[in-house]
Parts: sequence; C-alpha cells; structure tokens
Amino acid sequence: MTGQLPQWFTSSYSNNGGDCIEVAANLVASRGIVPVRDSKAVDGPVVDVHAAAFSAFVFGVRAGAFDPA
Repeated sequence: MTGQLPQWFTSSYSNNGGDCIEVAANLVASRGIVPVRDSKAVDGPVVDVHAAAFSAFVFGVRAGAFDPA
C-alpha cells in the first residue's frame, strides 16, 4: 500500500479470544477500498475489499442474512 497508511481497528464486539478481523475504514474516501486483515497476523496478508462490496456485506450482517437457519 502506498500513500496514506491504513488506520486499523477491531470491532468493539470482538472480545472473543482473538478470532477477529481488523479493518481500515480511513481509506474509503481516498482509495475506495476497505483493507481487511487477521488481527492475529498483523504482518500477514491484507485483502482490499471494494467499499461498495464491504458496505453490502455489513448491511447483510446487520439484516441477519448470515445467521444460521
């Protein structure tokens, strides 16, 4: 990643023993992406998710689309 550095954060709901992801929402305006990484492997790979796709995912989570049947 070049230019502006990601500012990583973890959800306040992620107090589950470290099985979390971190996101860097500060790059949405400048690059149109939301970088995502494993909180246990901060030097590991980063997946750049298009902002619209990430928004759709969050909407689906909030709507219960991924809840077990």
